[in-house]
Amino acid sequence: MGAGSALCGPRDGDWNQTWHANIPGLTWCFESSIIACIPCAYLWICFPFYYCYLRHRNKGYIRMSHIFKAKMVLGFILVVLCFSDVFFTVWEKSQGIPRTPALFISPAVVGITVVLALFLTQAERMMGIQSSGVLLIYWLLSFVAALVMLSSSIQHTLEKGFLEDHFHHVTAYLYSGLVLGQLVLFCLVDHPPFFSKADNNPNQCPEASSSFLSKITYWWFSGLLWKGSQQALGVDDLWPVRKQDSSDEIVAWAEREWKKCHSRTQQTQQKMESAKFKKSQKAATGTAEAEETEALLQSKHSQSGPLLRMFWSMFGTYFLLSTVCLVICDVFLFSTPKVLRLFLKFIEDQAAPSWIGYFYAFSMFLLGCLQTLFEQRYMYMCLVLGLRLRTALTGLVYRKILVMSNASRKEATTGEIVNLISVDVQKLMDLIIYFNGTWLAPIRIIICFVFLWQLLGPSALTAIAVFLLLLPLNFVITKKRSQFQETQMKYKDERAKLTNAILSNIKVIKLYGWEKTFMEKVLEIRKQELQALKRSQILFSASLVSFHSSVFLITFVMFAVYTLVDNTHVLDAEKAFVSLTLINILNTAHSFLPFSINAAVQARVSLNRLAAFLNLEELNPESSSRNTSGCVQASITIRNGTFCWSKETSPCLRSIDLSVPQGSLLAVVGQVGAGKSSLLAALLGELHATDGCVTVKGTAAYVPQQAWVLSASVEDNILFGKQMDETWFNRVTEACALHPDLETFPAGQKSEIGEKGINLSGGQKQRVNLARAVYQKASIYLLDDPLSAVDAHVGQHIFEHVLGPSGLLKDKTRVLVTHTINILPQVDNIVFLVDGMISETGSYQELLQRNGAFAEFLRSHVAAEEKPRAGFPAVGDTKGTITTGNGPSQEKPLSGDSVKSAVGRETTPVSQDCTSAAATSGGLTKAERTQHSRVSAGVYGAYLKATGPALCVYIVLSFTCQQAMAFSRGYWLSLWADDPVLNGTQQHTELRVGVFGALGVVQALGRFACTAAVLLGGVLASHQLFQQLLSSVMRSPMLFFEQTPIGHLLNRFSRDIDALDSVIPDKLKSVLGFLFNLLEICLVIVVATPWATMALVPLTVLYTAFQHFYVTTSCQLRHMEAASRSPIYSHISETFQGSSVIRAYKDQQRFISKSNFLVDENQRICFPGAVADRWLATNLEFLGNGIVLFAALFATMSRTQLSPGTAGFSLSYALQITGVLNWMVRSWTEVENNIVSVERVREYLRTPKEAPGTLNSKLQGQVWPTEGRIEFRNYSLCYRPGLELALRGVSVTINGHEKIGITGRTGAGKSSLAVGLLRLVEAAEGAILIDGQDIAQLGLHDLRTKVTVIPQDPVLFSGSLRMNLDPLNQHTDADIWTALELTQLKNFVADLPEQLEYKCTDQGENLSTGQKQLVCLARALLRKAKILILDEATAAVDLETDVQIQSMLRTQFRDSTVLTIAHRVNTILDCDRILVLENGRIAECDTPEHLIAQKGLFYSLLEESGLA
Repeated sequence: MGAGSALCGPRDGDWNQTWHANIPGLTWCFESSIIACIPCAYLWICFPFYYCYLRHRNKGYIRMSHIFKAKMVLGFILVVLCFSDVFFTVWEKSQGIPRTPALFISPAVVGITVVLALFLTQAERMMGIQSSGVLLIYWLLSFVAALVMLSSSIQHTLEKGFLEDHFHHVTAYLYSGLVLGQLVLFCLVDHPPFFSKADNNPNQCPEASSSFLSKITYWWFSGLLWKGSQQALGVDDLWPVRKQDSSDEIVAWAEREWKKCHSRTQQTQQKMESAKFKKSQKAATGTAEAEETEALLQSKHSQSGPLLRMFWSMFGTYFLLSTVCLVICDVFLFSTPKVLRLFLKFIEDQAAPSWIGYFYAFSMFLLGCLQTLFEQRYMYMCLVLGLRLRTALTGLVYRKILVMSNASRKEATTGEIVNLISVDVQKLMDLIIYFNGTWLAPIRIIICFVFLWQLLGPSALTAIAVFLLLLPLNFVITKKRSQFQETQMKYKDERAKLTNAILSNIKVIKLYGWEKTFMEKVLEIRKQELQALKRSQILFSASLVSFHSSVFLITFVMFAVYTLVDNTHVLDAEKAFVSLTLINILNTAHSFLPFSINAAVQARVSLNRLAAFLNLEELNPESSSRNTSGCVQASITIRNGTFCWSKETSPCLRSIDLSVPQGSLLAVVGQVGAGKSSLLAALLGELHATDGCVTVKGTAAYVPQQAWVLSASVEDNILFGKQMDETWFNRVTEACALHPDLETFPAGQKSEIGEKGINLSGGQKQRVNLARAVYQKASIYLLDDPLSAVDAHVGQHIFEHVLGPSGLLKDKTRVLVTHTINILPQVDNIVFLVDGMISETGSYQELLQRNGAFAEFLRSHVAAEEKPRAGFPAVGDTKGTITTGNGPSQEKPLSGDSVKSAVGRETTPVSQDCTSAAATSGGLTKAERTQHSRVSAGVYGAYLKATGPALCVYIVLSFTCQQAMAFSRGYWLSLWADDPVLNGTQQHTELRVGVFGALGVVQALGRFACTAAVLLGGVLASHQLFQQLLSSVMRSPMLFFEQTPIGHLLNRFSRDIDALDSVIPDKLKSVLGFLFNLLEICLVIVVATPWATMALVPLTVLYTAFQHFYVTTSCQLRHMEAASRSPIYSHISETFQGSSVIRAYKDQQRFISKSNFLVDENQRICFPGAVADRWLATNLEFLGNGIVLFAALFATMSRTQLSPGTAGFSLSYALQITGVLNWMVRSWTEVENNIVSVERVREYLRTPKEAPGTLNSKLQGQVWPTEGRIEFRNYSLCYRPGLELALRGVSVTINGHEKIGITGRTGAGKSSLAVGLLRLVEAAEGAILIDGQDIAQLGLHDLRTKVTVIPQDPVLFSGSLRMNLDPLNQHTDADIWTALELTQLKNFVADLPEQLEYKCTDQGENLSTGQKQLVCLARALLRKAKILILDEATAAVDLETDVQIQSMLRTQFRDSTVLTIAHRVNTILDCDRILVLENGRIAECDTPEHLIAQKGLFYSLLEESGLA
């Protein structure tokens, strides 16, 4: 007080008088000295920190704008005004007028501070700051101070007149006006800076150029939300990633920090190891072992150390700043209950002046807004930090892939690496948000208990007892639920496995007419899965009720103990509703803590996994030296080289001495496992050199044995980053025999290659690889058996035009690993490897003359080749040849290896149509549809219809009832709080406690009923939609499966059905819960203060607008983000598989740049998505705070009619509204995002379907067919409208029991006959009659069960051997054993442990191909059909078994009509007649003898096969 008196003189009024006055007023001196100096103190405290920040953040300077000039002019006038006030006061004092020191000290301080503000304004302009937060807050505080002084001045004028002290009145008015002007100017944005290092992209993120107010409220984002609500957003509508968030910046920084931290750790470990070694020499054996274990544990623990240090050095400061925001947010969070307590005291005290109520109302609003701003800033900083962390880790992992050694590659698969990027990095991103909860949540809980103790005394501690009581209950529920979830997941996996098998083998299922059987199997599994899901959902409802009821239970127990223990304890409005507000905060903190701990535990595991991967062994870059100087004569030199794949393994190459002269062709030959590929790997530096050295002169190109293609166009695969040279490109593709293929591709060289080259044959992939290498014009070519995957004649062409003495590479150094021995005479030198050592080296003639190991190898190779193909001309090695026709290659030199579809064989001709399905785009399959617009009401209608209208009505009624109970409970509490106090006690306390408890219990039961109803309704809807989807897909024609990738279908059956099972019901439950909660809050406010309706209407309109803008844009951004993630994972997968090729071409930087681009494109979408959430939260919380303000204002206005209990009831509910508004929109967005799954499932209900399975009017009671007579009448077949006919006017009659062979060149239409016969595709014209019955008039199931097909590729399902032989369960075990005996399988099956119950794995992988083929034959025998179609059915069995089977087929099917589709002509020579097709027409049809005698087309096919 002494200092105050010295400054202001004697006080003319105390604080109590000011506070309790009807009109608040402070002394002139107090306002001048204290209020006016608060903004000055703020700026002087901020100045040193802010100026340092400006010095380090130079963004280029801003030219003097009108805004800047106006700021300076107003500032100068303010300085003049302040100092004129000082001089006038000094003059007054000199005239003897008494003036306190404060009256001239205060304006002087303000004037000097304004000078400081002007200095900072100029500094900001020079550093390129367009909008200043620090100065805006200063001018805002100055304006508030000016308003206080202005109100006092006006009051003073009204009381004593203007003329008394007129100078100070005028300066006060002017000062207020000028400060307001400055405040407005500082809300505006200045021009962008010149010479800025920032990106000058016109489409850059508007945040950088927005005002401070716009930044903290995220209104700069509104433009994109508006655009998203008006049109479908594309990537071009989004801003490029900000420079500070880009991969180029972040990953380069991360690499520097990682190397620094990693090398520091390695140095420490080396010191520790040397110290341990010295100790262990001295110590006893046991001690040494213990220390060794300790060192091992330490090293494992320290693996994640460098990574943590890297994170801290990169992001530590930014994270600490965000934590400061959260701590400040918590200060405001706990201030609100304190102000509410004061407000309720004010309502109770009728004598208190009204302005105090308004002051508290605005205080609560201001505290709420500040809490929102700081909380959202914290969330924003965490999300930005998370995105940067993901960029850094993705970049580090990707770069690691490019330098992994062979030992490391064994420890990490593609799937694991993708998991690191998708799952583990996400866990670390989650930790950033949740980490502070691990220490802040306990502090929040402690503060809540302290505040509750202040209100209710020791009764507050009963909350701990409630928590402890609920803990075991929740534990039991969670444990039981996890058991049900495990069961559900088990059935889900089974269903997914079976669904995959069905979709993969749908053709076989259709051929045999098994659709119904397999549908029943799937639905049986699905029934058990849903049973487990139902139980899980009921327990989930119980756990949710337990959580939501915890607030009620704590309140009930606290209030009951407080009031019943002591009669003098009065539960008034202040205690009741402030406690309720604190309990809500307590419950939030209590529920947040397990999430935080769980996130920390999971993040630790993920951190260790990432650290382990980044610490894996890398390739030594010096293992192969690239010498570009011309001093070395030989292109490749290895001196005494010993190499191994990893340090732990034994050498794979030993004592290698090799010199390859420039421009020579060296062939590397040897048995399998001799080390041929290892030699090329050693030249590329892929192996660990234990001895010797490798020198490679010039650039190298590499063709791996396992062809590697990118998911890009054919052209991009060949160019591989080089510029297009049209002439050279054409020469290369011509030489590599790619021209015929390019002509058949839908978009030629621009055609897209599918993932892992799925739409190319093995030969095509290998030739693309070769073309890529040739196009590079390298000086050295390392070729790992490039001829193995192509037909012999294509191999000959490639050798002549590319590799050989007259090929494109004739002047280059070529090292060719090969098994094709007929080219060896044309090479310059041969290296013969045996067990990793060079056995012989020299020219072909030299090695033959030596008659050593090479000559022996050659003799054995020729003998092995001649044995199986007597009479065939020796055309070299046929290892891996894919023959798709009857050897037409001699006639058409390059068609043998022509285009394959994704399914890959001529026996699935429907897929031939796929190439033209998207000919315009160059794609080969239909792209999956992406949702852009909002989901139509019809989709919701379909979902509700599947749930059941009656259940929907019940759900709405149950939600209404439980919310009515919640309202009644709150209202009852307000009545309790208003009970009058007589003789220090409240009456009817036991009744109040009893009814309050009963209402709470009834509400809990109601909540359980409505939650369980929503979740179980979701299960019903999912069951209905799944059945519809399965039935629809099973009835789709083959064309549908050819055009729809299996991945899209599996996505529907897995992810979309999963969304229907649990995600949609869960989110709908949340939406309904929050909606009814919101309605209850609004009802409470309206009942308590009816005038609040006036405010609620406009706020509701605003809420609807915000919700519309957010949901529309957010859904689009989420779909775009999901789509942008897949290319990152595909690129990582491709790079991992082709890293050796990328390193060989020295093309790492281009792939790193592509990875950076893909990550940046993903971040480009993630960032707006994150900001959209902050925009929504900020605006909705402002709306909620507005509702609190109006509730408080109207409560103040009508406090004479309002009881404290009702006011507390209204306000405590209003304070919950911000969270409710926010989460309701979030939940609705989740519903919108996931309800798309309903649309995606229903999409396949509208696709074309096959004909019905059975037609009641046909074949009832008839045995059909009796003979098996087949008649084609002018039959034509077309796979799709607009395509050429596959069969044209075929007319032929096949008699019953006749054996017919069908042959012809590739694409002649052989398999199309079988397709037509089984109606996989309907006839274009004409008809097929079986025993006089038109098959078009029959049900598909009736037809297909009467015709048996044995396809070339044997198909088995995951399940027992018995199920595979007899899926319909129609035959006895005796029948099955007979069939097995006839197919030579009886002994094999009898020796199996479970015999007929032996489990076949997926695709029958635990049986050999031959055995699978025999199982398929046994299956056909059991069906005993009158018509049998054989499609090269014995290709996979040995010769002896083949002979036995052919004789068995002749005897067992002697009464059946047999059609044999032949790919090898020798298999049909014993048929009754042979049908020769050409271009879809019958060219010849007669007995084999007559056809040979005619010397027509059949004879030429025999000649080509070497059988004529």
